Amino acid sequence: MIEDAPQKNRIPSTADLAQIGRGVLMGGADVIPGVSGGTVALILGIYERLIVAISHLDPTFVSLVAQRKISDASKRIDLRFIVPLGVGILVGVAALGSVMHTLLEDYRQYTMAAFFGMIGASCYLIAKLVERWRSQEIGLLIAGVAFAVWLVNQPAFADPPDALWYIFLCGAVAICAMILPGISGAFILLILGKYHEITGIIKEVLKLKLTLDSIALVITFVCGCLVGLISFAKFLRWLLANHASQTMAVLCGFMIGSLCKIWPFQIDTTPEVEEFKHKVFKMISLSEISIDGSFAITIGVAIAAAIAVLLLDRLGTPAANLHDVTAEGEVSR
Repeated sequence: MIEDAPQKNRIPSTADLAQIGRGVLMGGADVIPGVSGGTVALILGIYERLIVAISHLDPTFVSLVAQRKISDASKRIDLRFIVPLGVGILVGVAALGSVMHTLLEDYRQYTMAAFFGMIGASCYLIAKLVERWRSQEIGLLIAGVAFAVWLVNQPAFADPPDALWYIFLCGAVAICAMILPGISGAFILLILGKYHEITGIIKEVLKLKLTLDSIALVITFVCGCLVGLISFAKFLRWLLANHASQTMAVLCGFMIGSLCKIWPFQIDTTPEVEEFKHKVFKMISLSEISIDGSFAITIGVAIAAAIAVLLLDRLGTPAANLHDVTAEGEVSR
């Protein structure tokens, strides 16, 4: 068994740099719908340590801080691990967020095709995490598909509200997905209709063009992320320890059902609207799609993106690692 967090020796600076590098990979993955930061953490071998550290942001930690036992508090949350990893994640998000914003505006069909391929491949990878497909898992899969199809077709998600409470909700829900293996937080933001807006804020930050409204949005989103992260981590550990297959079956169904949201062949039903985040797009059926060069490129991009995700999975064995997370926060070997 491995302890929750190393407590005896200080991690050397080279290890800190390595954690920053791992964080960059996780942050870059979290920005791309269809690539899960949780899966990357599994591949890099830090998933269990990350979940344990996050779940220790609890009343015990608060009590240690209140008693000014800073050393014990930092050990409890594995601070020497969390800080460089967090720095790396921020760098990864900043590096790729602006690029994704531009791609979605200028090359929407091809970008959505890449998302579709990645998420389609991720559905297969999540299905592999189900230890045994019994009637219970199949039923949960179908329920997940039905719920997702209903959810993504709600009119509210076509033009979501600009209210800060909705941004807070998006942050809380998206961060939960970011730490789940196989499902992408960026994908959740895409479903909730705020992906373009959030990546736009990242682009503004890099250009130093922040306004009071965007600062308020960032603070609200971060607060939502913190609340979601702290409240969900313990529950996630419990789910993976006791109901891993059922959890993955529901997630697989949810992602399959959500694919209709990112169908790459869409038309803009609001050409008169200039602001991209308020545009409404409608799916084109297979019979209405023109078979031309653009169609071939779109299909090619989707296939290439799916292959990329499957190759990423070959770098590690996330399915084996996932079932090793125990309720006590230790990792079986």
